[in-house]
Amino acid sequence: MAAAAVSGPVMVQEQVTIPSMSMTAEHIGQVAYKPPPRTTNNATAAPKKDAIDDEAEWESSSLCDEILDQVEAFEYCLDAGKEVCTAEEAQKFIQSLHEVGTSQFVLENITNGKVSARKMCSAFSVNIPTFMKDCPDETFYKLLGKAINRELNKRHRLAQYKTIDDAARLLRERKNIMVITGAGISTSLGIPDFRSKNTGFYSKLLEMGYNEPEQVFDIENFDNDPTTFYRLAGDIVPDLTRWTPTHQFIRLLQDKQKLLTNYTQNIDNVESHAGIRPDKLIQCHGSWARATCRKCKYNVPGEQIFPNVRERIPAECPRCVKEIATQKPGMKRKRSSNGTKKRRGQGANDSDSDGAYDIPQPGIMKPDITFFGEALPSDFFHRLRDEDREKVDLLIVMGTSMKVEPVSEVPNFLPRDVPQIFISRDPIHHINFDINLLGDCDVVVAELARRAGWEFVHEMLPKGQETDIASIDDQDHTHSVKVRSLEVRPVAPKATV
Repeated sequence: MAAAAVSGPVMVQEQVTIPSMSMTAEHIGQVAYKPPPRTTNNATAAPKKDAIDDEAEWESSSLCDEILDQVEAFEYCLDAGKEVCTAEEAQKFIQSLHEVGTSQFVLENITNGKVSARKMCSAFSVNIPTFMKDCPDETFYKLLGKAINRELNKRHRLAQYKTIDDAARLLRERKNIMVITGAGISTSLGIPDFRSKNTGFYSKLLEMGYNEPEQVFDIENFDNDPTTFYRLAGDIVPDLTRWTPTHQFIRLLQDKQKLLTNYTQNIDNVESHAGIRPDKLIQCHGSWARATCRKCKYNVPGEQIFPNVRERIPAECPRCVKEIATQKPGMKRKRSSNGTKKRRGQGANDSDSDGAYDIPQPGIMKPDITFFGEALPSDFFHRLRDEDREKVDLLIVMGTSMKVEPVSEVPNFLPRDVPQIFISRDPIHHINFDINLLGDCDVVVAELARRAGWEFVHEMLPKGQETDIASIDDQDHTHSVKVRSLEVRPVAPKATV
């Protein structure tokens, strides 16, 4: 969800600097290139930067990070020929990096010309975007340097955990299970996630002409013109009466006294309605549970603004409205100094310089979602750093691509001997989980509960559901299992003799 990039506890190892791979201004001038517009289904959006043509822009590293995260907006080269490492070569290069260190590794392979930087990128699972296919090798230095840093910061997988039965055994044995969840656990309720290609909420906004969808959740934009948010937020208002089997699974962990904390990136507040206790829940990006006036800070239950959100009309603060109504006709009120900007539509003469009074105007209610430009709730950092880090004995990550900081840093922040399980439809490559269970979250957790010997019933799960389990054993999907639901067929009646 939309969240500010704020500073918190340092959760990753210190970044490694690779001087021999830093691009100079001269290099930049030689290899400058212009990435094409990002494409989505039925729409084209402009890139964040029109061109990478100076050192300051390149050093910002935003484009490198997006390439490493394999954002779906880019097209990637499918056939790079000899410029790709084999699985065996990649394994040897990664092993060598950890054995000899960064400087020696770069000297032996890149500086001496043994391997091109482009080819070495593939050893670290970096897919090259099509718009970079004809770039000279120097272009890939910065990208490779960041890929090496990510590899060095990864935790190593625990070799003893590989299968779905290992995961079920961990569920039975462990007593302080931390759960991190994302939008993928709510999609079966019809609540869209944010970043899935073509179906995510951001893709819909791109189709509507918003070049930077994150702007809808920017706090300055909200204060300037709240109508944009209210016009679009109706698609993500939660249903307060239902929850998914995955939410039920988290509740089951709680009921069995095994849930340490559920850190959710979701704003839908479904966890609360599924019965997750407040002391077991950290809503990392806020939620719809409450709403606050941007002018007087009056706070109300979030449901009170749902009618306005569904009607796509900004909700005015009821306390402000009441206060204004009690003023005598013609009376002017002293200007509020709450730090927010004037909403669009206020007159040009209504400026701070024309006097200390203005026409009374109620504040606008904003759901307590963490917008870009706002700090994350302080309890996130306190709970993780001061309490849960020393208690956790199993981490389960579900329904998230783990690309938003600081939540994405949590797996590497935890003690390295704590087993980690990842459950989602698609694999991720920037974090080494011990067991990857790839499939629909609802299907996977139901199968996990069955193998753990737990009773697990939910209205959205068909009775007698069977699953197909297929191990995936290659370089990118080590310790991965594909889990899919089989069609439930009616049982034929037994023949009578």
